[in-house]
Amino acid sequence: MDRTRNPSNRAPRKSTHGNPAAKIILQILAVFLTAIVILALTLVISVRMMCSEISPAAQRMFVTTLLETGQMKFIPSLFLSEEKIQEIVNTNSMSSFDEEVDDSLISVGNFGSVDIGGTETGKEEKDIEVIEISGPTYYANLIVVKDPSRVSVASIFPWRHEGVTLDKLVNDAGAIAGINGGLYNSYNNSGGTPYGVVVSNGEIQLNEPNQWPGLVLIGLTEDNILQIVNIDGMSKAQVESLIKDKKIRDAVTFQEENSDVNNHFVQLVINGEARELNGKGSGLNPRTAIGQRADGALLLLVTDGRGKSGHLGASASDLINIMLEHGAVNAANLDGGSSSCMYYDGEYLMTSVTFYYTNASWKLPLAFVVN
Repeated sequence: MDRTRNPSNRAPRKSTHGNPAAKIILQILAVFLTAIVILALTLVISVRMMCSEISPAAQRMFVTTLLETGQMKFIPSLFLSEEKIQEIVNTNSMSSFDEEVDDSLISVGNFGSVDIGGTETGKEEKDIEVIEISGPTYYANLIVVKDPSRVSVASIFPWRHEGVTLDKLVNDAGAIAGINGGLYNSYNNSGGTPYGVVVSNGEIQLNEPNQWPGLVLIGLTEDNILQIVNIDGMSKAQVESLIKDKKIRDAVTFQEENSDVNNHFVQLVINGEARELNGKGSGLNPRTAIGQRADGALLLLVTDGRGKSGHLGASASDLINIMLEHGAVNAANLDGGSSSCMYYDGEYLMTSVTFYYTNASWKLPLAFVVN
């Protein structure tokens, strides 16, 4: 018997056009991925151009800026040889500067005698004053502390893996203000371990001067005079003797190394003399610095950068100019990059430039605070 199938009895076929919603999602993903690829290619081409010799000045600034970062210092080596990178570093660097601080140039408490901008101040200053500063590539806040005895180093000692934000360091110390400062382990924003030497309220909390090359001690004596001392190559015993002889009550260390490894710097102004620079002396980045006027007042400075508010950051030249304009006899760079931050009177005046800490600071093991 012929059993011809009736087409009307067949199961309905599935649509060959697929799910419309799925097609839309795939189209959106394709556009998104294409945009990412175009953006990545544009970024690579832009970086290659910045590393090229199309504009030598832009090349010098771009390369030295990247070398000062913690996570992006490898980028120049993707496009340039080690020899070329070092050549660039040498053309945008600083001369050696090992002058010792002359304590006699500082007269703590001699207020009203400081020459700022070519004129005598001749006015009663606030005990603590915050000054806003704007430059072509940065924005900054400067805290002027009239009485240097109010400034000390607060820390989380004994050290541990994870540090704390700047506001906690300030508040736990019963202080009113603070800035970051000193070399420390910032990997993955752990922040609990400083490097080099730390002195807090007369106690030596860390004495490892050979952890890193080129360490410079920045601190205050019992007479409240800022010290900037090269301790590179010193032994623990020598550092301990130095702290005792100079009666240093509070101090941290930062690194002086002009190479394609770190490109760090410390000394800015010593005994009223600015450090000699090649080019701008450094790249453009957020910065943290400290200085002292002839009357003993301390200058605590933090700048922004790395795209925050559209700013690239400050150079070594910028720091020197700011410090000299505000009467610094001695001044030093304390740190920079994502660590740079400032806290005053219950709020952050300068926060980390990283997007996930835009309202606070990175985790830190220590800070200079104003009591």
